[in-house]
Amino acid sequence: MVATAEQAGGRLDAVIAGAISELSRAQAQRLIEEGRVTVAGAVAAKSLRVKLGDAIEVVVPPPEPLEVEPEPIPLVVLFEDAELIVIDKPAGMVVHPAAGHTRGTLVNALLFHCKDLSGIGGVMRPGIVHRLDKDTSGVMVATKTDRAHAALTAAFAAKSRGEDVGPNKGIDRTYLAITSPAPPKATGTIRTTYGRHPVHRKKFSSKVAGKSAVTHWAIVEPLHEAALVRFRLETGRTHQIRVHASDHGWALVGDPVYGHKPRDARIAEVAKKLGRQALHASTLAFDHPVSGERLSFESPLPEDLQAARAALVERATG
Repeated sequence: MVATAEQAGGRLDAVIAGAISELSRAQAQRLIEEGRVTVAGAVAAKSLRVKLGDAIEVVVPPPEPLEVEPEPIPLVVLFEDAELIVIDKPAGMVVHPAAGHTRGTLVNALLFHCKDLSGIGGVMRPGIVHRLDKDTSGVMVATKTDRAHAALTAAFAAKSRGEDVGPNKGIDRTYLAITSPAPPKATGTIRTTYGRHPVHRKKFSSKVAGKSAVTHWAIVEPLHEAALVRFRLETGRTHQIRVHASDHGWALVGDPVYGHKPRDARIAEVAKKLGRQALHASTLAFDHPVSGERLSFESPLPEDLQAARAALVERATG
């Protein structure tokens, strides 16, 4: 393709993703890093600023043979049609395979259930347009066709940037969590910058320079030295709820990465029994990528979080 006046000045990866609807920006960056993109005949960097008239060539490799095997893992299906599937992911299930770990994941289960998934997510991530952490339960959507994948990937990317926010618009997600202690007031909004932790590079922080992150919260139920809290994401950064809650002094109960050591014996007991962060993706709403129909799904609080809540309610009232 030849760069237009509208594309001139844009970053190469963004220009490619904008011109080729089947590619996300991350996928465009990967092709550039692999040397599959040239500008004026020369291999270019993803940060290159495109000039008017630049000849850009993108070589998309053929799909690799699928090496991830279907497995008869039970799924709780909330909705399914020819384009997508919505499931209720249990805690403890990894979303997609990684090198050396290709079994027991949501992708393995989806391949068995659906037989075919959208391919542009790559060999290890077919159908995957967003993720939940291994130990976070709740509503997820996966795609069966490439057109659905492209549309929902774009919608989730817009959500991450804080675009198309608000009820009945774009991707809308709410979560339920148990925090300890309770937030300082009934409702509130956290607005911070967000990026990788300066020391622990596998962690994230809201106390560093970076992208914008916005989380809305409301206390659903006060508990003993804790609260059941509903979170709504305005942006969709990795670990956003866990980091925002922790950095503001009321971490999620049981969080092994961002949690605080419980001072209260009952909280410590609940966290130990729970064995994971007390976080559940309770609702997900989005526009169907083909029909445009607004779809909304809800997952009830799972048994382990119900038990954690009940233990803290008993202490609060007794």
